Amino acid sequence: MGNEHIVTDGQVNEEAKTETWEKRAALAQAGLMKQYWNSKRNLFDNLSPCNDLCNEKFHYWWQAHGVDALVDAYIRTGDSEVKSYLANMYQGMLDRNGGAWPNDFYDDMEWLAIAWLRAYEATSEDKYKQAALLLWEDIKTGWNEEQGGGIAWRKPQMDYKNTPANAPAVILAARLYQQFGDAEDLAWAKKIYDWQKANLVDPESGFVWDGKNREGDGKIDKSWEFSYCQGVYIGAGVELFRATGDRSYLADASRTAQASKARLTSPITGMLPSESNGDGGLFKGIFVRYLAELVLVDPSQKESLDLLVTNANSLWSYGRDEQRQMFSKSWATSPEPAEDLSVNLSGVMLLERMAVLEEKGLLKER
Repeated sequence: MGNEHIVTDGQVNEEAKTETWEKRAALAQAGLMKQYWNSKRNLFDNLSPCNDLCNEKFHYWWQAHGVDALVDAYIRTGDSEVKSYLANMYQGMLDRNGGAWPNDFYDDMEWLAIAWLRAYEATSEDKYKQAALLLWEDIKTGWNEEQGGGIAWRKPQMDYKNTPANAPAVILAARLYQQFGDAEDLAWAKKIYDWQKANLVDPESGFVWDGKNREGDGKIDKSWEFSYCQGVYIGAGVELFRATGDRSYLADASRTAQASKARLTSPITGMLPSESNGDGGLFKGIFVRYLAELVLVDPSQKESLDLLVTNANSLWSYGRDEQRQMFSKSWATSPEPAEDLSVNLSGVMLLERMAVLEEKGLLKER
């Protein structure tokens, strides 16, 4: 790949201007597999380059987003090799998690269920459907009346309720309803959404707060301003709109998107902030995935589309290592010598969303 796409002063040259987002997504996926895939474990390495201790911790939810990224690639290409990697990850996840799907974190399980449901939709392989449904049954046990309802963050702390455990559950339940038509799933989606909106969304701005009662004092963590929380609430509204046709959900999602842009992006550059490595490395990827879903259901969302285009152009021109096809935690600066899987997945997610927007004809004038 070399330096043929970007000239030395950082300006995109003529060849890069005609390069498609589909091609860029393909390069990003190739880099992900080359730099992170571990064929012995049938999982992604947590770090690249990977040291002796790199995989000591099982980042269940990072791997779930790895599944989601593979599904993106399979939907885009129909490539049988990608389908094989999905099957390998299915076994790798089971092996690493002790032969079962559930764990103690409801948000983790939601992400994996969302990913396996998408894998089922893409491949029609029943084992992915069964994995998603099994996880969903476990996830529903997280609902209780502490703090007036909501799904707990984790099983040892059932009175702590947060956006990461509730908004993705809405996405999952609404998609299950769309896929299989069980009215109970739609009822769950609405119930969880109503709790989320009433408890963890600023009624004045639409900005989404992180959690409630983390320290047992009933307080809301309003100072934790993460792109992740905005993205999953936007996604929840989009999926309920798709499931019901009720435009009030779309209005909620649009309002949060506008608040996100105002609160989180640079007023000068339009760039989203670095949210560090570790778990924070995934936050922007989640945000852009679901912001793009809002644009797909409502192409009039020009500000959201502008945000995606601005950040994607910067990621490709400045936030990428061309030799390794790896991405940075800041989408405006070069990657470090070693980067977490979470960080790289966010870059891949953004490029895959851009490829979808391109394929749907939403980038024609850009």
